[in-house]
Amino acid sequence: MTTSISGLFDQVRKKKPLVHQLTNFVTVNDCANATLAIGGSPIMTSSPKEVGDMVKLAQALVLNFGTIDDRSLEAMEIAGKTANDLHIPVIMDPVGVGSTPYRTEKAMELLGKVTVQVIRGNASEIHRLMGGDIVTRGVDSGELSISNAELALLAARKLNSVVVVSGAKDAVSDPSRTSIIDNGYPLLTKVTGTGCMATALIGAFCGITEDHYSAAIAGISTMSLSGELAAKTLKENEGTGTYRTRIIDAISKMDKSIWENEVNIHEEVAL
Repeated sequence: MTTSISGLFDQVRKKKPLVHQLTNFVTVNDCANATLAIGGSPIMTSSPKEVGDMVKLAQALVLNFGTIDDRSLEAMEIAGKTANDLHIPVIMDPVGVGSTPYRTEKAMELLGKVTVQVIRGNASEIHRLMGGDIVTRGVDSGELSISNAELALLAARKLNSVVVVSGAKDAVSDPSRTSIIDNGYPLLTKVTGTGCMATALIGAFCGITEDHYSAAIAGISTMSLSGELAAKTLKENEGTGTYRTRIIDAISKMDKSIWENEVNIHEEVAL
């Protein structure tokens, strides 16, 4: 499995997929830079009047709920339906779902209108998207009684999508298998937008392969591993601002060799 995934790193830099991202104004610049760093090409058009035309040019579409409003939701629906019609993969990031009734209702409503190939969120967001009890604190994850791996599998089966649950151990699942990635660094939680960047990276890999399970693993593991490698370069007097820059540096240097040597991943076949 790792050999087939590691081959995606050369492909993404060779093919330079255009990733159309309807994302939030807090992290839009970092998402664009992360996409560029891995080898993709970002476009962040958000007007309902042009998203339909723009997504026709893209190889992947990312829908990020970070700072939603009625206008952005209209744009997401137009873009998502256009992507579905053209068989362009859609990646959803349900940021903060569970924190307010409006956000939760609109996320579920969008899932009823747009077919999504990959969903990435923290445990509480994914749990709430499935209809579970509210455990979200703002955009941060609350505590659940099941593991990320168990949650990812349940969600993949219920939502009929590849599901990525981010956390201390990231889990990626489709209805028949689950991969657990044990990389990362605690300081990642102190830099805003690392989850959004992970979703952007998943979008870049989905833009070059129809194997969305492998693309999701490549994207989320790139983020976790880059956070881990970036932390190793920090000096004693350097903090989160430097760390943010080093994360993007690490993404830009990520390749097949580094990934194969550093990633800590194992796969479980679901029953």
